[in-house]
Amino acid sequence: MTRKQKRTLRIIGVSAALYLPALLLAPGWARIGLFLTAYLLVGWSVLREAGENILRGRVFDENFLMSVATLGAVALGEYPEAVAVMLLYQTGEFFQGYALGRSRQSIAALMDIRPDTAHVERDGGMLDVSPEAVAVGETVLVKPGERVPLDGVVLEGASSLDTAALTGESTPRDVAVGDELLSGCVNLSGVLRMRATRRYEESTVARILDLVENASGKKARTESFITRFARVYTPVVCALALLLFLLPPLLAAGDWRVWGERALSFLVVSCPCALVISVPLTFFGGIGGASRRGILVKGGNYLEMLADVRTAVFDKTGTLTEGSFRVTVVHPEMVTEQELLRLAATVESFSDHPISRSIRAHYHLPVDHSGLANVREIPGRGVSAELFGRTVFAGSEALMASIGVTPPHCPHTGTLVHVAQDGVYLGHIVISDEIKAGAKAALEALKREGVRRTVMLTGDTQAVAERVGRELGLDEVRAQLLPADKVAQVETLLSQKQGRGWLLFVGDGVNDAPVLARADIGVAMGALGSDAAVEAADVVLMDDDPGKLALAMRIARRTLGIARQNIVFALGVKIAVLALAAVGLADMWLAVFADVGVSLLATLNATRALTVKPVAEPVARSARTDRAAAKR
Repeated sequence: MTRKQKRTLRIIGVSAALYLPALLLAPGWARIGLFLTAYLLVGWSVLREAGENILRGRVFDENFLMSVATLGAVALGEYPEAVAVMLLYQTGEFFQGYALGRSRQSIAALMDIRPDTAHVERDGGMLDVSPEAVAVGETVLVKPGERVPLDGVVLEGASSLDTAALTGESTPRDVAVGDELLSGCVNLSGVLRMRATRRYEESTVARILDLVENASGKKARTESFITRFARVYTPVVCALALLLFLLPPLLAAGDWRVWGERALSFLVVSCPCALVISVPLTFFGGIGGASRRGILVKGGNYLEMLADVRTAVFDKTGTLTEGSFRVTVVHPEMVTEQELLRLAATVESFSDHPISRSIRAHYHLPVDHSGLANVREIPGRGVSAELFGRTVFAGSEALMASIGVTPPHCPHTGTLVHVAQDGVYLGHIVISDEIKAGAKAALEALKREGVRRTVMLTGDTQAVAERVGRELGLDEVRAQLLPADKVAQVETLLSQKQGRGWLLFVGDGVNDAPVLARADIGVAMGALGSDAAVEAADVVLMDDDPGKLALAMRIARRTLGIARQNIVFALGVKIAVLALAAVGLADMWLAVFADVGVSLLATLNATRALTVKPVAEPVARSARTDRAAAKR
C-alpha cells in the first residue's frame, strides 16, 4: 500500500468516525457541524480537483459530477446523503487504486529484471559499476544468483541460466564457453566470465523494459473509443440532469426539491469511472500477462488486432526452420571436392549468414585470406570476391544466371550454393535446414484459433520451399524471393484480404524488417533475432517459439472479451439506474452503490487479464498419450 493510499484510508476512517455519531444526534447545529466537518474532510480532495480542472478548462469529469451532486445535497439540507456519497465514492476510489496498484506491482515484479551492478575486470582488479558504465569488449564476472548485466559471450566457466523473466521458459538453459548470454537472465550455478558485446542501452533487458514501458502509450481502438465516449457522455448527462431539475417544476409537474434530489441521484450514478478505469486496466493486464509468457506486445492496439488475425505469413529460415544449416552433399564439376569447399569457404569467410557459417564449418580447415580482395555480398543471391586476381562467385541459381552460367540439375532437395570462377562452373554444395520441432503444432494451433490462410515466403529454392510446406501443412509457399520481393508479396496478400481480419507476418532476420513494418502486425522472433527485426515488429516472441503465436491470439481475445464485458456491464447497470433515478425509484444511496459497486466489479474483472492459461496443453496431453502408447 502506498503512502497516498494509507493517507486516504485514514481520512475515510476519521470521516466515518465523525459521520456515525452525527446520525444519532438530534437535529441542530452540532449535528450539522459534524456532518460538514466529515464532508469537507473526506471530500476536500475531490472538490479541489474539480476546481483545478475547471480552471484548466476540463470541466466535465467524475470530480465535477461528485462535487455538484454532493454540494447540491448540502444545499437541500440532505447532509447525511452528501457525506455518504463522498465516503462511498472515496472508498471505491481507494479500492480501485489498490487493485490497479496490485496489477502494476505484478507487472513491475515480472519486469524487475534490470541488474543493479556489474563486476568489471579493470587494471588487474575487480570493480563494481553500474551496467551503463561498462564498455563493449570489457570482461565482466557474473556470480551465482546474480543477473547477467549485459549481453555478451561466455569466456570462461559453465552454468545454467534462468531465462523465465525474458522468455517465459521454465527450464533453465545451459551455457558454456562461446555461448551467448542475454542480459536479465539469472545465473543459477557456476561463476561465468563474459565479454560484453553490447552497451547496456542496446542490451536485451533495456529493449524489453523500453517495450513494456511504452506499450501503454499505444491505445487499442476500444480504449480510444472509451476516452472519446467519456468526453461526450459526461456533458450530455450533466445537461440531462439539469433538464430533469428544471423542466418538470416549470411545467408544474412536481416540487423543485423532489426533482432536485432526482437530478442529484442522476448525476451520481452517471459517473463514467467504471469505463475510464477498467478498460485501460484490462489492456494493461493483457500486455502484462503476455509478457509473463515471453510475448512482448508493443501496445493495446496490437493486442486488439491479434484477436482477429485471419492470414499468417512466415519467413522460413530461423522462423519455421532451425536456421542451423549443415552441408549434406558436395557436387564438384571441374575441381576436387576439397578445392570446391576451399573456394566457397574463402569467399564466404566474411559473411555471417547461416549458410556461410555451415560451409566454413564443413571445410574444417582454417581459411586462408591471402589473395582475397573485393568481397561483395549480394543480398538474396550470394557472394562475389577476387581470389589471386580471379573472380569467384558463390550463391544461388539466380546469381549464376546473372553471370551467364547455367548450373546442372541437382536431384537433392536443399539450399544449393553454386560456385563459379571466371565464368566457369565448378560445382555446387547442398545445404539442408531442419524444421523446428514445434512448427507443425504451432501452425495447427493457429488454425484452431481462426487463422484461415498460412503462407511461407522464402528466398530458398522452390523444391526446398515445397518440401517444407508439405511437411508443415502450409496453404501456400512462395520461393526464390529477394527481400524486396517479400514486401511485394505481402502487399499482394494484403490486397487479397476478404472481409474482416488482419495479416500477420513472422520473421527474424535483418532482411525481414521491411516486411515486418509493412504487415498489419509484425512479429519478430526476438531472443535470437536481429535488432532491426525487433525494432520494426509490433510483437516480439522472446524464446523464438512459433507456438507462442496461438497463445498470443488467445491472450488477445481474452483481454478483448474482458474489456467488452466491462463495457456492457457498466453501461447496462448505469442506464437502468439512470432510468430509475429519473422517475424517482432510485434515491442517492442506490445511485452511490450502483456507481461504486459497478466500478469495483469492473476493476476486479479487469485484473483477470493478468492470468493466462497455456495454449499448448491439448498438444502436450496428446504427446504424453502418444508416448504412453509407444511404451505399451
